[in-house]
Amino acid sequence: MNKYDEAMKLLDEKFGHRDGLISLSTIDQTANAEGKCIPAARIVNAYYEDGAFYTVTYATATKMLQIAQNPEVAVCVIVDNFTANGIGENLGWVCDEKNAEMMAKIRPAFAEWYNEANNDEDTNTCLLRVRLTKGVWNDAHKGIRNEIDFVNKTA
Repeated sequence: MNKYDEAMKLLDEKFGHRDGLISLSTIDQTANAEGKCIPAARIVNAYYEDGAFYTVTYATATKMLQIAQNPEVAVCVIVDNFTANGIGENLGWVCDEKNAEMMAKIRPAFAEWYNEANNDEDTNTCLLRVRLTKGVWNDAHKGIRNEIDFVNKTA
């Protein structure tokens, strides 16, 4: 097994097919006093599969408006020392037929709280996918740093 396949296996073991918390960072296009864009971070529940994190959110949420303006995002899983960049994509309404297969996995993973936090009847309830592009496993205490290129499938 090559390093990339090992990294993908580890990602699946650590994060795959279950509810987990990640930090999701976007860029607010509103400039600060120096004219620079402002980063925005928040914790979201996410489901990981095949090089992407998925979350259910609302189409008019601040993060979705920011992603619409700039789809470049960053994620962080603090306890596991994993950070990555990716492309945020609004996949549309959670009940859209094209999302049926993924939502059939996400709803059970998020079952403990899903119905309290989401209204599937509202067409603004949407599926956000973050396709990872580059990632890093970094454990300075153990002297480990592994870079993953999800686009070129190398590590």
